[in-house]
Amino acid sequence: MEWNLQVREDPANEMESIICSSLVECTGQAKNMSTDEDLHLRDERMLKDAIIEPDPYTTYLGDGEGSDMAAGGRKGGGPKKKSVSKSVKAGLQFPVGRIGRYLKKGRYAQRVGTGAPVYLAAVLEYLAAEVLELAGNAARDNKKNRIIPRHLLLAVRNDEELGKLLSGVTIAQGGVLPNINPILLPKKTEKASKEPKSASKATKSPSKATKSPKKA
Repeated sequence: MEWNLQVREDPANEMESIICSSLVECTGQAKNMSTDEDLHLRDERMLKDAIIEPDPYTTYLGDGEGSDMAAGGRKGGGPKKKSVSKSVKAGLQFPVGRIGRYLKKGRYAQRVGTGAPVYLAAVLEYLAAEVLELAGNAARDNKKNRIIPRHLLLAVRNDEELGKLLSGVTIAQGGVLPNINPILLPKKTEKASKEPKSASKATKSPSKATKSPKKA
């Protein structure tokens, strides 16, 4: 006759083993979950770094909007604004920027305002236009198509205001104004005025003499 003997463990030990095994499983799952979350967060960080923070040593080549990112961080998407000069803003022909640079370079004052070159350019443009207009009129009066220094001098000297402004200026090859002092002109005498009349009377007298015999 066979006896089946089963050895039973102490219930307290059995409970401890069950608790330990459950704790081991929980810690393993927690470790797996933490590792998965870490990997996921690391991947997201790498993607963000790759998108937001590009490598400064790499250049981006291509057409369209993406190619503008390499040019100083400028965003693409719109046409570039055309540069407008100071002369265009002021409505002048003379160079405002160049005059301002010359004012600063010449050290005429310690400080130069932004309106100083604009005002000076406007004054110079007005004077140039006035002189050229009068010189063009002088050239047209002399039946010429080209303005020469002579025309400039005639334009300046015949204008009262420009004459005062440029009173101490000598224009090369300009000449002088045509002017003769009346004292130097020859005087007309009374004898010279009477002689032609007597000569005309002398010429008329023979005609009368020729007509008289016909009447007889």
